[in-house]
Amino acid sequence: MLNYNSLVAETKNYTDLQISVHEPIVKINLRGKNRDFITKVGKELSIIPPADPNTSSGNENLNILWLSPDEWLIYSNDKIDLKNINILEDKLYNEISKVKLGSVTNVTDHWIMINLKGIKVFELLSAGCPFNFNGFKNSRGAVTQTLLNHIDVIIHNKNINDLNLFVRRSFSDHLWSWLNDSARFI
Repeated sequence: MLNYNSLVAETKNYTDLQISVHEPIVKINLRGKNRDFITKVGKELSIIPPADPNTSSGNENLNILWLSPDEWLIYSNDKIDLKNINILEDKLYNEISKVKLGSVTNVTDHWIMINLKGIKVFELLSAGCPFNFNGFKNSRGAVTQTLLNHIDVIIHNKNINDLNLFVRRSFSDHLWSWLNDSARFI
């Protein structure tokens, strides 16, 4: 596993906008198709993976984002230690991958989660994103995969004006710089 010390460890506050990195958190990619897969995931996590496109489900500890008809991203709400990652991953692996119901891949090192809060969140995103946020911003739990400043991102609308944005680690510093540069002019 990679070193969890992110280069960006600070929270930036602007007028009506806060940008912060939340790391390390567990991130696991799930793939599967059949009913037994959905049942096992629901039983192990106490959350049923969403079946509707671009939606999410969650509880106080975990969120599951719909990425495609047979793919989901699980992420934790709180920072974790290595022991918790292994427990969750092993539990899912033993119940899903080992019995060939689907695949479980730990992508904790692959994605960085940036939290955006405030009234100007969608104004900031619209400055560098082709996605139309009109319906999205009022849909709690909505998920989209889009481009932001030419970088692939996953955006989860956790609550009104409270988003989690997932970006690949290799692009995170560039996106962090762009977000902060753009936030100063909004």
